[in-house]
Amino acid sequence: MARRRKGKGPLGLSCRCGGFHATLSADGLRAATHVTCQCADCRAAHLHFHQPDPAGEGVHVLQTTPDALTIISGADKLAVMRLSPKGLFRWYASCCNTPLFNTLASPKLPFAGIVADRFDDINALGPVVVRAHIPKQGGGYRHEHYARAGWGILSRMIAARLSGRWRHSPFFDIETGEPTGPVTVLTKEARAALSR
Repeated sequence: MARRRKGKGPLGLSCRCGGFHATLSADGLRAATHVTCQCADCRAAHLHFHQPDPAGEGVHVLQTTPDALTIISGADKLAVMRLSPKGLFRWYASCCNTPLFNTLASPKLPFAGIVADRFDDINALGPVVVRAHIPKQGGGYRHEHYARAGWGILSRMIAARLSGRWRHSPFFDIETGEPTGPVTVLTKEARAALSR
């Protein structure tokens, strides 16, 4: 049976050690898309941060916009890892290496994917509605309701741009476009090791 979203207030999230706390607004939750992704990059990122291997089920992510997030404490703990020079920004809590968010490399592209198991109440996210990169027998992969995720990302980004909400991002200095935390890019060798 599908889980339903509960409550109307903000939803809390934190890193493993409690050094970082944030909230997702009720509006951000209502407009979000709950997805699972089994792509090689999501798996590699989780393995890099010494998380349980998500192979088989994939990584649960709640897709929303950065302005829906408010950092309560630990902003100085946010850091960024990229699997390659042009890869997603994968934000984590440097105090305990907990993966937290995925963003694009510019605040002008207002997208935030929140690692779902960091929420205080994952049941409040509702059911998974999109499954991406599901392996197929014999090779390759397939998606379930992928267009829904794409439309959700595009429509939220357009709304954030038109309203000016894109300027309210905990991840970037809006004036310079620079990320608020240090960025580390994995070497090709380190990235390849995560796929073995």
